[in-house]
Amino acid sequence: MHFKPYIQNLPPYKPPKLIAKQPIGMTKLSSNENPLGPSPLALAALQDALGNIHRYPDAGSLALRTRLAEKFALAPEQVMCTNGSDEAVFLLCLALLREGDEAVMALGSFISYYLRTLEMGAQPVRVPLQQLTHDLDALADAITDNTRLLFICNPNNPTGTSNGAAEFSRLLERVPAHVLVVVDEAYVEFVERADYPDTLAELRRGRPNLIVLRTFAKIYGLAGLRLGYAFGSAPLISYLERARPTFNVNLLAQVAGLAAIDDEAHVARSREHAQASRSFFERELRAIGLEPVPSATNFTAVHVGDDMAVTVALMERGFTVTPLGGWGVDGHIRISYGLQDENVRFFTALRAVLGK
Repeated sequence: MHFKPYIQNLPPYKPPKLIAKQPIGMTKLSSNENPLGPSPLALAALQDALGNIHRYPDAGSLALRTRLAEKFALAPEQVMCTNGSDEAVFLLCLALLREGDEAVMALGSFISYYLRTLEMGAQPVRVPLQQLTHDLDALADAITDNTRLLFICNPNNPTGTSNGAAEFSRLLERVPAHVLVVVDEAYVEFVERADYPDTLAELRRGRPNLIVLRTFAKIYGLAGLRLGYAFGSAPLISYLERARPTFNVNLLAQVAGLAAIDDEAHVARSREHAQASRSFFERELRAIGLEPVPSATNFTAVHVGDDMAVTVALMERGFTVTPLGGWGVDGHIRISYGLQDENVRFFTALRAVLGK
């Protein structure tokens, strides 16, 4: 067999020492999941659909695409449904990157952009964060004739920071037509800032080199069903559809997404929980002498020194968090919000680990 060296040399998703040490009964605060669970409407729809799982799903997720288009005032031809938003990242790299092409991204952003670029034999160009936030001017400066994709995660995973409308508009003015701007808005429903960029308005105005990624995994609580979606121009979506595997979104995911998208009460409860948890984390972290990174999401990042040692020590006390050194954010961990009793117990463990 002849392995592709740029795939064989990819780093593992999680360090082996973390995989080996995870015992049963762990409180998981490492994946930015919704601790309130899925929408009750989604659960009811899933129950009704179980008798049909011997059938293949709609290959084009037509009902879900149509509902998403209606909700966000776009055409169905501008919507693509994917097996999680990570599949959308993969499809973009598959469809648009050749060996030797470049993809510009932040050093300290969602690790999938980096890994998927490497999988295609392309070159990731990683621009340092500025105060743990995307430096949009520096990202624009990094674009060359070889650049094909520009990834922006807003709010940013794993730091939780966000960028505003004015700087985003300035970026779009500078990006040449041959570069596709990929805006990952996985955490958009948690955002409170008034000047958050209206990316969908750009699409409604006809911008061709922009695609917006969103997901049902976070605020909707459907992470286990793997359901993402993307908005772009009709020609771009049509092109990406040619690379998308048939039946990529399973029947249950489509059914649950259709129900969850209209459960505004569940979304409101989930947003309120995240807001309350964020305030609790900021207060408790400062009480033990740590300064949280300002977050617009359902997680908080914080500098703890040796991120791997702290992560392993927390695991030994029953909690998983994400060490961010491998993401390019040295010395930080990312902590997802759990239920309030889990959050309280977490800080007991963190104080013990840090000797506070």
